[in-house]
Amino acid sequence: MYLGIDLGSRTVKFVKHDGEAVLEKHSFSTVDFYRDYGRMECGELSVAFDRLGIIPEAGRLTVTGYGRNTVRVKGADVIPEVKAHTLGAVMQTGLKEFTLLDIGGQDTKVIKVSSGMIEDFAMNDKCAASSGRYIENMAAILNMSLEEISRYSDNPVKLSATCAIFGESEIIQKIAEGVPPEELAAGVNLTIVKRVLPMLNRFKGGPVLFSGGVALNGAVSSLLRVHAKRDVTVLPEPAFNGAIGCAVSSLP
Repeated sequence: MYLGIDLGSRTVKFVKHDGEAVLEKHSFSTVDFYRDYGRMECGELSVAFDRLGIIPEAGRLTVTGYGRNTVRVKGADVIPEVKAHTLGAVMQTGLKEFTLLDIGGQDTKVIKVSSGMIEDFAMNDKCAASSGRYIENMAAILNMSLEEISRYSDNPVKLSATCAIFGESEIIQKIAEGVPPEELAAGVNLTIVKRVLPMLNRFKGGPVLFSGGVALNGAVSSLLRVHAKRDVTVLPEPAFNGAIGCAVSSLP
C-alpha cells in the first residue's frame, strides 16, 4: 500500500493507494489535524495513524503541500507540490498533454505538462485574493455556505478590490447599497477567475484540468470556461489530487 499526504493550508488530505486505485481518502481541518493527531518528537511530527484509522506500510509514505517546508513528518519522503499535482492529474485522467490549474486554500498553481512531464509552471503564493481563502472570507460576509456561493454565476457585480482584506470592505459597501447577495456571490466567483486568467493565459493550447478545493465551486468552473475560452475539466477528485500524486509517486 502507498500513502500520500497533502499538508494543505486549510485541510490535510490523506489517500491510500494500492498501485491501481484509491482505496481510502480522508480530509481533516489543518488545525484539528495538528492538534489532535500530531506530536512533535525530536523535531519531527509523529502522526497518530492508529487513531486516524490509517495504517501506512514502512517506506510507503510521501508528503507534499503548504506545510511540507515547516513540518517534517516522521518516516515520510517529501516531494514538491507541482510534482505531486502533476502526478495526480496524470493518474486521474491518463492524459499526458494538458495545463493544470490548481486553486488551493492560500495559493494558485498553473502547470504546463507535456508528455506527462512538467514543462513549466507559474505560482502565486503571495496573496490570498486568488485562492479559496478569499471565497471563504467573502462567503462569511454574505452569510453563505461554500456550497451556496458556488451556485451563483449570473449577473456578477464588478468587484475592483485586489486585496482580500479590502474586498471585505467592498462587499459590505455593496450590501449597504442594496446589491442582491446572489449578484455579489457571482461577482466573488468571477473575481477569482479574472485573477487566475493572466497565469493561465501564459500557457496556451490544450485542455485545462482543474484541481484544488475551489474546483468544487461549479460557478468558478463555468465562468472559467467562458472567460478562458478553453476546455476546462474538473478532476474526479480535485481536492485530493496532491495526495493522490504523493501516493503514486512511490509506485515502482
